[in-house]
Amino acid sequence: MYYIAHRLFAAHDRALGADLADRLADKTGPDRVFLPFCDTDEEQLVADVKGRRLFELDRERLRRIDAMVAILHGPSLDDGVCMEIGYAWACGVPVVVLTTDFQTYSLTEDGPRLEFPDPLIEAAATRVIRLPRLGTPSTASGSGTASRFTAFRERNLVQVASALDTAVEALLELSATARYEPHPPVGGEAYVEPSPYSRQGVDHLVQACVSVGHRIVGPQRFAAPEPVSAGLADLTAAVGARRLLVDVSGPETPPGGALLIGAACASGTPTAAYACRTGFTHAVGREPNLRNLMIQYAVQARLDTPEAVTAWLSA
Repeated sequence: MYYIAHRLFAAHDRALGADLADRLADKTGPDRVFLPFCDTDEEQLVADVKGRRLFELDRERLRRIDAMVAILHGPSLDDGVCMEIGYAWACGVPVVVLTTDFQTYSLTEDGPRLEFPDPLIEAAATRVIRLPRLGTPSTASGSGTASRFTAFRERNLVQVASALDTAVEALLELSATARYEPHPPVGGEAYVEPSPYSRQGVDHLVQACVSVGHRIVGPQRFAAPEPVSAGLADLTAAVGARRLLVDVSGPETPPGGALLIGAACASGTPTAAYACRTGFTHAVGREPNLRNLMIQYAVQARLDTPEAVTAWLSA
């Protein structure tokens, strides 16, 4: 079973996922491909607690897949997709990550270049497919009377088509190898993952952990000379800790935090999401969700004060 992880919240994102699923199904058969939203019949699904049911349906597939292809575009990475990448990594499932972003990133002005803003994505990925350039004008279709906008659109479509085909080829090559084994868990008492969006910093969470006698482990990748290798160490430390505490403050869960939540969900590490202020998302027939439902239902607790953190750690 091949799992396609992609952003769901706009029509063009869903169409892109469907295009990838179609290309992959041509090679493997449609029964071997799982496309979220489409294959959970999200728009028509009726359930007592619809968001939780959608989480359960997606997690059921995640538990028995052979490989994943994840689409991540641009500097703002979808937290649901990052959660699914983390889940696959912890299950030992190979992950191909696809991007057409023309930017690369670094943690300092002269630091090593990264494919994504957070090194955890590269640490968890088996392979990254990066096609950052438009199709050439000669490759793009269109007549001599086409507008410059039509020509530009076609160059983008050529780029996307090439990226999808390359991702399918890479996925099929990976699936022919032996199933990957997860890294052995290591770590300390409590792993605390900060949010870059938080105004409070991380000291209040660390103090809450220390106050109940927990030894603290935190991310090393942001200051390491080799951030991807350090990101892998962060992953193994987080899933091996007794507790994982992730600050999810921000417009959506930060990508590194979302990935760690997915890995912890798969490995059984007790996890709490902290945010002093949260927002809700709404969809027809679905209960109000704390932003991404995959994050909401992957954690065991949602906390909004340091006192609540202390109580959770003491339980």
